[in-house]
Amino acid sequence: MSPSDAARTFPILLVEDNDDDVLITKRAFAKGHVANPLVVVRDGDEALDFVFRRGRFADAPRPGLILLDLNLPRVDGFSVLRAIKSNPEARSIPVVVLTTSKRDEDVIRCYSYHANTYIEKPVEFDRFVHVVQNFHLYWNLTATLPKPAERPGADAEPKAA
Repeated sequence: MSPSDAARTFPILLVEDNDDDVLITKRAFAKGHVANPLVVVRDGDEALDFVFRRGRFADAPRPGLILLDLNLPRVDGFSVLRAIKSNPEARSIPVVVLTTSKRDEDVIRCYSYHANTYIEKPVEFDRFVHVVQNFHLYWNLTATLPKPAERPGADAEPKAA
């Protein structure tokens, strides 16, 4: 694996509290041959800790892509999205919202907080595999990702949501 290939195998953060949705996502990654490590956190607090490298995630690599549910315990997905996209060190991380909400207000709110994509669940499995493969091809093979800094802002707190 070349250094550029290693840089492309960034972790993908899945922020999801539903076990069935986690399993479906893992199966879609396997079927779609997505080799990126998938890190699963179960609530918004854990997601922010992972992204901003706090607590038990202090040594975690910065994710290259975030798959974010909106309906989460402790801190909801809207707050997570807003905190990530309002922070200069994290705002370049693409965030794909995966949610059961079909409300126009939620779609508009997510895009106003700079979500990169909004996908409604449930997604038919084969279609979801296709979506995952397209993410993989785009983010791993064509997108120019910012160079990761040496743990920037490891101690910095995100701006208030």
